[in-house]
Amino acid sequence: QVQLVESGGGLVQPGGSLRLSCVASGSIFSIYNMGWYRQAPGKQRELVADISSYGTTNYADSVKGRFTISRDNAKKSVYLQMNSLKPEDTAVYYCNTRRATLPWGQGTQVTVSS
Repeated sequence: QVQLVESGGGLVQPGGSLRLSCVASGSIFSIYNMGWYRQAPGKQRELVADISSYGTTNYADSVKGRFTISRDNAKKSVYLQMNSLKPEDTAVYYCNTRRATLPWGQGTQVTVSS
């Protein structure tokens, strides 16, 4: 059973940056199309970025040009570089496959506030 562990969140001022990391256990990570999701209080979880097994990326309009998703298959990891953060980016961030087929990890809290 693959397990996902997210890290890298924190409190940052508007305009700041954070880099989130997600490490997956299991031996077949490289075949998964992976995604970063977020869930703000009172809102549904949404997909903000995804990356295919060979590196093709897609972004939600709300983060396009500010966030960059990447992966390192050798390290079984996927990353989310977040720049020019806004208060509306405040949420718990999770990684999962593109179709959310794995058990959810605990997520990592990102708070953007002055």
